[in-house]
Amino acid sequence: MSMGALAQKKSRRSFIYVCCAFIVPIVLAKLALEQQWFNYGVTNQGQLLESGLTLEQLGLSEQDFDQSWLILYRLPQECTLQCQRTLASVNNTYIALGKEMPRVKPVALIFEALTAEQLAAIQTKRWHIQPIPSLARNLIKQPQVYIVDPLGNLVLSHVPPQESKDLPAFGKGILADLKKLLKYSRIG
Repeated sequence: MSMGALAQKKSRRSFIYVCCAFIVPIVLAKLALEQQWFNYGVTNQGQLLESGLTLEQLGLSEQDFDQSWLILYRLPQECTLQCQRTLASVNNTYIALGKEMPRVKPVALIFEALTAEQLAAIQTKRWHIQPIPSLARNLIKQPQVYIVDPLGNLVLSHVPPQESKDLPAFGKGILADLKKLLKYSRIG
């Protein structure tokens, strides 16, 4: 084989490698999109509320919260040990906000007064605790934690886990959502 033919063969091989380096990633990306290999576009941990539910519809006044972001926990009718642990988890999530804490207010909607033991699990001076309004009882049937924007719109909901071992992930999900909303928000 002559030197010219050998050089031409190497040149073709190099050209094929370069083409593969550009074509293979494009083909893989197209397959990933078509086959839905990734859960793209989903960045929130909680359930996005599209119903347009507001504090006013729940029988709550926006003025009571000084246009703050809210972590609104609708407690169950009877606050058992798991409810108390969830309350403590929400409180820890609030504390984990660090320098963003002044922009957020934790709110508990209760059916009956919290016991001294339940109150010891939270920072009571920072919490807004009030009996659940009748409107909220009709609209929110299950215990949930909501993130509410400063305009009074319920944005995301998080359903408390049934088991204590799932509470750390639950708290981290609320924290991730809230930090993201606070980062991009110009209000509150």
